[in-house]
Amino acid sequence: MLDTWFSSALWPFSTLGWPAETTELRRFYPTSVLVTGYDILFFWVARMMMFGLYAMDGTQPFDVVALHGMVRDQHGKKMSKSFGNVVDPLDWIDRFGADATRFTLARGANPGADVPVSEEWCQGSRNFCNKLWNATRFALMNGAHTNGPLPPAEQLSAVDRWILSRLEHVSAEVDQQFDGYELAKVCDTLYHFAWDDVCDWYVELSKPVIRDSGASQRVLGHVWISLLRLLHPVIPFVTEEL
Repeated sequence: MLDTWFSSALWPFSTLGWPAETTELRRFYPTSVLVTGYDILFFWVARMMMFGLYAMDGTQPFDVVALHGMVRDQHGKKMSKSFGNVVDPLDWIDRFGADATRFTLARGANPGADVPVSEEWCQGSRNFCNKLWNATRFALMNGAHTNGPLPPAEQLSAVDRWILSRLEHVSAEVDQQFDGYELAKVCDTLYHFAWDDVCDWYVELSKPVIRDSGASQRVLGHVWISLLRLLHPVIPFVTEEL
C-alpha cells in the first residue's frame, strides 16, 4: 500500500490511466497551473514534479504553481474545532449565497498569504451582489442596451467618455491581475469600479438625462455588460443570471 505522500506524487498522471497510453493522459498531461496551499509545497508539489519528470519522459506535470494561504478567522487565528472558530461554508452558502461566499474567499486570496474571513465580510459580499442586481434593474428600466456599435466620441457627453475611459483602464488592470493570479486585487478593483465609479458617480450623474439620451443608454449597456463579464470568474451565478 502506498503512503499518502507517495500516492500524491503520482496524482497528475496515475488518475489519467498511466501507465497505459490513454486518451485522457494524452489530452490532459501536462496541465498548466496547479493551485495549492503553501504548507504542502515540499510534501506534495515537489514530489509531483519529480515523479512527473521521471515517469513521463522528462515532461513536467505543470508550468505554474499558484500558492494560496490558509483560511483564518478575522483575527488571523488558525481555524480549529478546539478554538471554536471553524466556519461551515455550506452554512454561509445557505445564508449569504454561493457567490458571496466565493467572493469573500477570493477577495482575501493574496498570493502566498493567508486568507482571513469573517461573517461580516461575507455579509458585505452579499450586499455587493445585491448592489449588482439592483443596478442591473435600474439599467434595464432606463433603456440600457447593447445593440449596435457605441456612438462616436463626439456624440457622447463628458460623463460618458469618462466612464468608458475608466472601463478601459480597469479592464487592462484586471487582465494583468488575472494573469498574475492576484484574485484579491481583481475583486478589490472590480468592487470599487462597480460601486464607486459606475453606481455612485456615473449612474447618479446620468439619471437626469439617461431616459432621453440614446447615447448614454448604449454606453451604460456596454459598461454594465463588460463589468459583469469581468466579474464572472469570481461571481459566476449572479453574473450569469444578470
